Amino acid sequence: MQTSNAAWLTATETLDAIRSGQLSPPEVVAAHLDRIARVNPTVAAYVYVDERAAASEGPLRGVTLAVKDTQPVRGMPWTYGSRRWRDRVADSDGIAVARARLEGVTLLGKTNTPELAASVGTVNELFPPTQNPWRHGYTPGGSSGGSGAAVASGLCSLAYGDDMGGSVRIPSSCCGVLGLRPSPGRVPVLDPDPTRLSVPGPLARSVADLRLAFSLMTAEVSPPPPSPARLRVAVVESSALHVDEGCRAACGRAAAALASAGHELEPVGWDPMPVAEAYQVVRPVSVAAMPGEPEDYGDAAGRLIATGRATPVARFLGALQAGLRATAPLRELVLRCDAILTPTLGRLPMPISEVPAFLSEPWTSYTQFVLPVSFAGLPAVSVPAGQHEGLPVGVQLVGRTWAEWALLDLAEQLESGPGFGFQRPGGA
Repeated sequence: MQTSNAAWLTATETLDAIRSGQLSPPEVVAAHLDRIARVNPTVAAYVYVDERAAASEGPLRGVTLAVKDTQPVRGMPWTYGSRRWRDRVADSDGIAVARARLEGVTLLGKTNTPELAASVGTVNELFPPTQNPWRHGYTPGGSSGGSGAAVASGLCSLAYGDDMGGSVRIPSSCCGVLGLRPSPGRVPVLDPDPTRLSVPGPLARSVADLRLAFSLMTAEVSPPPPSPARLRVAVVESSALHVDEGCRAACGRAAAALASAGHELEPVGWDPMPVAEAYQVVRPVSVAAMPGEPEDYGDAAGRLIATGRATPVARFLGALQAGLRATAPLRELVLRCDAILTPTLGRLPMPISEVPAFLSEPWTSYTQFVLPVSFAGLPAVSVPAGQHEGLPVGVQLVGRTWAEWALLDLAEQLESGPGFGFQRPGGA
């Protein structure tokens, strides 16, 4: 095998190639470092690269990992995309990172994020804006946009992100990769989000790799896939908000593929507005306890902090409760059906200059399918569903709480169909 191709192998393919003697772990790490050196100056997925990274010992020796700059990695910068922490270096690993290191995974570096992870794009004042690997000048999504771009560009085997209002699923759809939002509490963290909306999650180039990464993050052994069974899948065919035709068509293709696989489909509607209105209050309060003054941060993040600090406790709790209550029908639906299928996003990737302002009306349309799932506390996975006019588009599968393995089984069925799953960006 040519070493130049090693960077594009999935993590599971990498391990197979190492076991068969086609590749060595140092060759895989070197291939990723070489590709980062050539590609990252253009795509700006990484904000820090350990140029001395080397293969270590362990069962996953040769697998490489990029980590969103909201999560600590010992000895690496930990800026959260903010000038407030421009010079901070983590003195310990987060739990999921520590587990990966123990298994022999090589930590390559930190990936870009908007300040305080508060954007559906990946722009901040510290680092160059992350580009969509499919089209320069277009957004990779956010807030885990650096991780999505790194995976899509062949700059790592796996990447870690985190997802509050869609921050793993949004860049997965925009960049044409797979991303899993686990159930709240499934992946342990040192600094939990008090709203229980934000959870760590992996991004990868295959469902098999999501299984591997999820197993790493949870310290659970992936169960063997069960025999295929006929499932009942609720398919979102209408929404209270506008949905771009490319996103709607992708969901239709996925529904047809699931029907062809023998699953029973049930059409349903979608109303994201009650949750979006609740998030307008909840999200600013979620950053209100950030240290220092709002002026210590960039303009958008500073305004968010100031708004959160000015919000009365009763208003915050009322909004959080209203958002949770509004998703009761969604939780009931996924109990009656085995899974839910939606477009991942309501809009296709757009130029970076046109990314909707955080919590604005266009932002609500963009995030209409991912945000309610977060409030419902359900796991979800974004699966690539081809392209529309040369840009990736994804579909979202939603499962029952703590039923990630079954959800990944269904995602793997969809991934195996023609037109679904990861494809290399044009020209990569």
